[in-house]
This record gives sequence, C-alpha cells and structure tokens, in this order.
Amino acid sequence: MNILITGCNGQLGNEMQIIAKENPQHNYFPADINVRDGQDAYVLDATDEKAVEAFVKNNNIDCIVNCAAYTAVDKAESDSALCEKLNVEAPAILSRAVGSKGGVFIHVSTDYVFDGTKHTPYKEDEPTCPNSVYGVTKLAGEKKVSSNCEKSMIIRTAWLYSTFGNNFVKTMIRLGKEKEQLGVIFDQVGTPTYARDLAAVIMTAINKGVVPGIYHFSNEGVTSWYDFTKSIHKIAGIKSCKVRPLHTEDYPTAAKRPHYSVLDKTKIKETYGVEIPYWEDSLEECIAKLLN
Repeated sequence: MNILITGCNGQLGNEMQIIAKENPQHNYFPADINVRDGQDAYVLDATDEKAVEAFVKNNNIDCIVNCAAYTAVDKAESDSALCEKLNVEAPAILSRAVGSKGGVFIHVSTDYVFDGTKHTPYKEDEPTCPNSVYGVTKLAGEKKVSSNCEKSMIIRTAWLYSTFGNNFVKTMIRLGKEKEQLGVIFDQVGTPTYARDLAAVIMTAINKGVVPGIYHFSNEGVTSWYDFTKSIHKIAGIKSCKVRPLHTEDYPTAAKRPHYSVLDKTKIKETYGVEIPYWEDSLEECIAKLLN
C-alpha cells in the first residue's frame, strides 16, 4: 500500500515513521506543513484541498493515517477558528480525497468528545457530549470523516505522550528536576497512552485490513494525573521534588477537562486481536529511551 502519514513531525507521526521502518512491505509518504532541511518528508498543507487531492492522485495513495491536529486544549478556547480549520476542515479534505478513490482513512480522535461525568469506562457507542472547543471540533471532525470515507477507522485516545515533542511526561521530568515542590490534579482520572503503542495498533489494523468504525485505544489500567506524576518521578529517579495532590478547582484552566475519561478498549482488542500493554510498563519503556 501507499500510505500518507500526515502530521509526521508530531508525537504520533514520529512514532508511525519508526513503525513504518519495521513494515517495509508498504510505501510511506510522511508529510507535514513544515519540513526541516534534509528531512525525508513531504511538505503538505492538509487544509489545502487542491494540494491534498493532487498529492493523493499523483502518489496513488491507498491509505491516509491522519496524525495532524490542533491539540493546544486551553489555547483552543480563544483560537477556535484555527482549531476548527485543523480538526474539522483538514480531516474532511483528507478523508474525501482518499475516500473518493475507495481508499482507507485512519483518523485519531480524543476522549474529550465525552464530558467525563461517568464512572465506568466509555464505550464507542455511548452518547458524546464535548464541553470544550477542542472536544467540539474533534467530534465534528469525526462526523466529517465518517460521511466522507466508507473505509474510515476513527481511534479515540487519551493522555498521549512519547519521546517526541512536548508532553506531560517530559514536562513532569523537567519540573521534577527544577522544583522542590509540585502540585498536580488528583481528581481527574484516565489512562495514559504511549504513542508507540498507538502507532503499533494502527499498523496492525492496516496489515490485517481496516474494519471501518469508531474504536477506543489507550494503555491498560487507570490512574490520576497525580499518580501518573508520582510514577514518572519514581521511574526517572527523581526524589528531591515533593508532589502534592490538587483539586481541579485549585488549578483553573481555560478549557474544561473530563473528570473521568477511561476508555473501554474491548472492541479494538477483539477486532484486531491485539494485547495492550499496562500503562506503567509502557511509561518505563518511554522514560528509559528519554534518559538514554
């Protein structure tokens, strides 16, 4: 297959390129809006419909893995136009381009499509109720993808981190080394997702044959941001920083976060026969790479 990877410079896009090297049976076209000099990638603006259509046609693209998104959750509250452009318009353009030729579209979405008021893991068919600009745009993007491409796979994920880019794990390691004390929210519960594990399950779906629909994926287990931080510091060997638990109201943010965003992963496990690693095991793997 000829596979276009959009947002190739992001956390998941970088991990997809590593997984790609382990799967040389396909041809890959990593692309992003900005590409560094000497980087083996294509310049492509996913919001430019003509450019996308030409790229898909000229390179005979069979599958698009869309890793591009606007993910600055708080900034989105005051930057809704750009957020909508990247999270709604771009997926619409990409899915229409590959869908019109009978291709496959794999789109990454988020736990923010739910309001987080439940206390049991969210299944794919449960009612959505986003309460942030980011969540609203990601849900709208899902709907565009589903209507534009028959062979679309939407994967909702949560708490994404990796060795690439800026993320919670890297930030907590840096702050743990800089500060004597740190306050972290304990009353928001979910599951971290190592981008390498998400990339692996996406490649499994491609290789086994995409079954269209919405899926949930994160690592296994449940934790809070506070407990996540404690584990990060423990694994990274940070002992000098005291981590204090905070209530959500103690740390006001522009965007409202889901209090409970644990995702039920039964569907993706049964459909593709995958085993999902426990969140702390994957965290150890990632931090070992960061420290080395």
